Amino acid sequence: MEEIFNLAEKQRLIDQNHFEDLFTTDIRPLTKLFRMPANSFIIKSTSQPQYLFYLIKGRAKLYDVTANGKTMLIDFFTPPCFIGEMELIDPTGDPFSVQAIGDCLCLALPIHRIQKQLLVDPIFLKHICLYLAHKNTRNIRVASKNQTSTLSERLAAFILMTEHNGVYKEKHTEVSEFLGVSYRHLLYVLREFMDAGLLSKQGHRSYLIQDRQELERIAEGNQS
Repeated sequence: MEEIFNLAEKQRLIDQNHFEDLFTTDIRPLTKLFRMPANSFIIKSTSQPQYLFYLIKGRAKLYDVTANGKTMLIDFFTPPCFIGEMELIDPTGDPFSVQAIGDCLCLALPIHRIQKQLLVDPIFLKHICLYLAHKNTRNIRVASKNQTSTLSERLAAFILMTEHNGVYKEKHTEVSEFLGVSYRHLLYVLREFMDAGLLSKQGHRSYLIQDRQELERIAEGNQS
């Protein structure tokens, strides 16, 4: 995670993303701008986050690590959205890991300096309530679609969500659990994609996207 000290660029991004509109008071003096390289951690499950992040560019994934060390993929973040709002509201809870899929840009506020203020800020709390409500509605719709969409449709959408620079390399065990299918079924559909020329194998667990347009066409069935 790298802090960007360009004040003009930070202010431009604050204005462009209407960041100030999410708060009652002027938060510009406390706002920082961070760049997170692909695959770096925005939040680690081993420690409470120091910042409330607002993702303005890039994609990230949320996952949990169970007591036996098993990694469980839970959700994805796309801009604009807060990251770390649950830890801000309930600092006693165990945080979930958030990892950048591609390069990400985040505006950030130091939690230790602004937590009390934000928890009584009516505008901020309203936006958080709306954000959580929309996320819950989205998850319900996704669960409903997953019951009617084919694995090919869901996997195509998943590949497009998690690829970076045209390369898909998520762990098969995590993906099969996230999509609710068997490991064997997942490999079967991946093989179908390769046979159809949509993907090509690259290394041990990486796949190069060869036909993005066709993947997007297949994925549309998961979004209709």
